[in-house]
Amino acid sequence: MPSRPARNPATAPVSAVIGVDSSTQSTKAAVVDTATGRLLAVGRAPHTVTGQGGARESDPEQWWQALRTAVAAALAESGLDPAAVTGIAVAGQQHGLVTLDAEGRPLRPALLWNDTRSAPQAAALTAALGRENWLDRTGSVPVASMTASKWQWLRENEPATAAATAAVRLPHDFLTERLTGAAVTDPGDASGTCWYDPATQGYDPELLALTGIRADMLSTVAATGATRAGHLTADAARALGLPAGIPVAAGTGDNMAAAVGLGLGAEGLLDHPVVSLGTSGTVFAATRNRPHSALLAGFAATDGTRLPLGCTLNCTLAVDKVAELLGLDREDAVPGGEAVLLPFLDGERTPDLPAASGLLHGLRHDTTRQQILGAAYEGAVVAVLRALEELPLDAPDAPLRLIGGGAKGTMWVETVRRLSGRAVILPDSGELVALGAAALAAGAATGRDPVALATEWGTGEGRKLPAVPRDTATWDRVTSVLDRAAPALLTTHP
Repeated sequence: MPSRPARNPATAPVSAVIGVDSSTQSTKAAVVDTATGRLLAVGRAPHTVTGQGGARESDPEQWWQALRTAVAAALAESGLDPAAVTGIAVAGQQHGLVTLDAEGRPLRPALLWNDTRSAPQAAALTAALGRENWLDRTGSVPVASMTASKWQWLRENEPATAAATAAVRLPHDFLTERLTGAAVTDPGDASGTCWYDPATQGYDPELLALTGIRADMLSTVAATGATRAGHLTADAARALGLPAGIPVAAGTGDNMAAAVGLGLGAEGLLDHPVVSLGTSGTVFAATRNRPHSALLAGFAATDGTRLPLGCTLNCTLAVDKVAELLGLDREDAVPGGEAVLLPFLDGERTPDLPAASGLLHGLRHDTTRQQILGAAYEGAVVAVLRALEELPLDAPDAPLRLIGGGAKGTMWVETVRRLSGRAVILPDSGELVALGAAALAAGAATGRDPVALATEWGTGEGRKLPAVPRDTATWDRVTSVLDRAAPALLTTHP
């Protein structure tokens, strides 16, 4: 984080907000100084993900327990009086299907965004209306990640559970409802369901009918992620050790919150792309332009602009697995030479190859382990950057903001620079999702625009690396193998 002016405790008591990042693997709760954006403390608690093959599930009750643990740890570390906290917001992993009974209790573990079992249902939904129709209605073509596809899988494979479902929530909606008692989401996370139309800013009745779900089973869509969803209930306040009645923002999905933390939106930067390197690889930008590409999810941003996004399933964890198999440190890599490695170890979302596996091509007698590992980096980065080329941006030469765990790795950074040919900005802030959620909480508490607040806080500032000449030879080699292999990968089953 950039340094912030110190406060004089005698004259300027801290007013703080809490931003929660409920991700696939863990929950982080950030206590943030509302006036300066200074990160005062971060509490953490892990999640358990279960499932084999294409299954990926988590118990939503564990998310709630993790939120409680993380908030308690953050408050203890900050040393603040809980009365100083004036608002809270949750940003969560997108797309997950949470099914609740009439009492608000989960009926089964949540199906997570990276659960690929619903690939056949996604294909059937796509065929029912056609790709162009889906792009026109929602900005996205159904893939296994999308919530509507998962709901179809549940209806077909667990019909008794689907019939007993009184409410469907996204992960962040589920937690916001635990905080407020209100079923509220935002345009950003809602746009990842394939039930929501960003153009009309509402659920599409025909799409709901197609998938056999009623609008009253879904969360109400607030105007923005900073809109007050409600206030912290007495029960939630006791569980968290916070004052009852403080504002709770509607919150948003993790990618939308990261955009806010970077200052992307109507009151900040438009058409400036971001590449996030984590368990998944994502590329997105806040823009006013409407996307129209099957390689992108046509998400809404949480502030009313658009946030077209490309997402790959295989990024840092897949490359780390290749390093483990080769007996190498993750940084012990060099460019791949003739070798091409497509690290699609968990199937793939972009391109849409849910049954794919990893593919190594171009192996020679003089190929080294370090080159094979470098080829895994190149394969992962090319998959992300191909989606970048589809973003409808009015600033095509804007620098890339590089975030996520991979942004801390030299090989990741240099591979992105080499294959993109763009300048790269490495933001100093390390908890952008939580900081974006904190800005939403501050917006709910103060009425300020959260993107403008984050811009004032400077959470998107960082070191700029100049552009290097683009490695078109490697780009062409990897894309050629990917394009020629795709038909075979589409029909390969684990």
